[in-house]
Amino acid sequence: MSVKFDFTGRVVLITGSGSGIGAATAVHFAQSGASVVVSGRRADKLTEVAKECLKVSPKGIKALEVAADVTNKDDMRRLVDQTIKHFGKLDILVNNAGAIHNTKPIDKDFYKNYEKIMALNLNSVVYLTHICIEYLEKTKGNIINISSIGAKRAYLDMAPYCMAKCAMDMFTKCMASELATKRIRINSVVPGMVRTDCLLAIGVSQTDSDKHFDSYTNILPVGRYGQPQDIADSILYLASDHAQYINGTFIMPDGGAVAG
Repeated sequence: MSVKFDFTGRVVLITGSGSGIGAATAVHFAQSGASVVVSGRRADKLTEVAKECLKVSPKGIKALEVAADVTNKDDMRRLVDQTIKHFGKLDILVNNAGAIHNTKPIDKDFYKNYEKIMALNLNSVVYLTHICIEYLEKTKGNIINISSIGAKRAYLDMAPYCMAKCAMDMFTKCMASELATKRIRINSVVPGMVRTDCLLAIGVSQTDSDKHFDSYTNILPVGRYGQPQDIADSILYLASDHAQYINGTFIMPDGGAVAG
């Protein structure tokens, strides 16, 4: 853990926390004293992350594991219900689940792909935020949405993904205004290129994935690609009391990608 925070007594729900940014964030929160809910589609991955959370938790708090699909409304209701039943409240929601998907506008299945991408990267965020508001209002909690630099610049064959992330950022701004009277803060973290399994998940080989990430050492101003922990640090900062006056905006840990 590179930055120290104190989330003792706080309950944190993180979607897509079976690997990558979500997993690093879950462990970071657990190490900072939080009670963590890990959620994703693969139960085996959640168990691995939960074990890591338990190892680093100062008070030995076991993470709650809930296998769920964020595109399934019933699953999302069950996720929230189990969180409240197990921990009694919710302080922080991290909408992290999402995935890159390349699709060309001339592809036969372009619109079908578009709907799937929107369901995963945008609609799920809107719905889960909606059903968590009543609990976050009670704790004067906050929400962190995980966006992408795809919201700030266009990428070839990724129009639906970029659109979804751009819409998410506007959703963050709108909700910040609407939820302020309930004392709920909401912000976005906008990561650049981060070394995760995202390319492997869409069929890129390990060799090509390695070459892709290694190429960023020469492209990015900071001279390296990001690690999940880099993003987790930003997430915990925005969720912490150190950021009490920050609302409706974003932090962009991108290694200078957009600026460069």
